[in-house]
Amino acid sequence: MSKQELAVIGQDAGCCPGLSAAPLEEDQAAELAKVFKALGDPVRLRLMSMIASRGEGGEVCVCELTPAFELSQPTISHHLKLLRQAGLIDCERRGTWVYYWVLPGVLDKLAAFLTTAQPAGVTA
Repeated sequence: MSKQELAVIGQDAGCCPGLSAAPLEEDQAAELAKVFKALGDPVRLRLMSMIASRGEGGEVCVCELTPAFELSQPTISHHLKLLRQAGLIDCERRGTWVYYWVLPGVLDKLAAFLTTAQPAGVTA
């Protein structure tokens, strides 16, 4: 079982400057590229959405994910493995089934990284 965590890039404990705060270092860019590459596939993006929609602490069985796609179970498992390797989700085997969940804070960290500072008085 993998217990990877998405690294908080370009941030310290006090604030979340995000993408526009400073240029990324080469290793930071490589690490983030893995995450975005994993999310860049429509199947993986849908899988991530299905898992994340269970809410904080929610989990979903692979048996619930597979029927939503016209893909084989091994193909779905491969996509889930790539999401795990990118540090977005984790899983646990219980008997014959595997349950998946979004790692805590991962989506918030990605959102904070992508957020740009808005000048006072400007709304999106």
